[in-house]
Amino acid sequence: MREGLAVPRVLLNPLRLPRSGRQFGQGRAALVIPGLTTGDISTTLLRRTLRKRGFRPEGWRQGINTGADPAKLKALEARIAQLREDTGKRIVLMGWSLGGLYARVLAQRCAEDIDMVVTVASPFSGDRHANHAWKLYEAINDHTVDNPPFEEDVSAKPPVVTIAIWSATDGIVAPQCCRGKDGETDHTLRIDAPHFTIGTSASCIEKILAKMAEVDPAQTS
Repeated sequence: MREGLAVPRVLLNPLRLPRSGRQFGQGRAALVIPGLTTGDISTTLLRRTLRKRGFRPEGWRQGINTGADPAKLKALEARIAQLREDTGKRIVLMGWSLGGLYARVLAQRCAEDIDMVVTVASPFSGDRHANHAWKLYEAINDHTVDNPPFEEDVSAKPPVVTIAIWSATDGIVAPQCCRGKDGETDHTLRIDAPHFTIGTSASCIEKILAKMAEVDPAQTS
């Protein structure tokens, strides 16, 4: 029920304005990848807030995210290379839910171009069947959640700074799956909110960006 009540936040994202705050983007591109059955509309407020903080935010521009897709991964690899060339700086990858799995795979493939990976309620760890969306995922894809069409192990930590955002009240993804085990991520942040709220609530986004600024390699190097 809580998840259903949170859905309007996703649909109303384009109408919402971001808050100003600490500038730490330094002109870096931030590629934001949406979750299952959503597209760039769902990450509008997050990207607008990133722009307010000095980033160059980018949607994934791949339509609705229906599942792991080798062609979309290749297209995103090319986008990352182009953004690195355009800005002269490493990229920040952010992925919400399924988008976080894309982000971790891309960070393993393109580590030299990536500054930081932030997963928001993303099931990168543990039992894929511990999450409520696995039946829907398999119904709309030609592969199972245990056999995605890429070789990378999403539970293996990419060789870049990683932050895993998780919620103990997530109604879609099991908390332990998006928190990760020891060694699977560098940093974690608990934000107790429904799955569809954690990436669309202004207060949740503020907490995510504060954590990013705290551990940002561009700030600490």
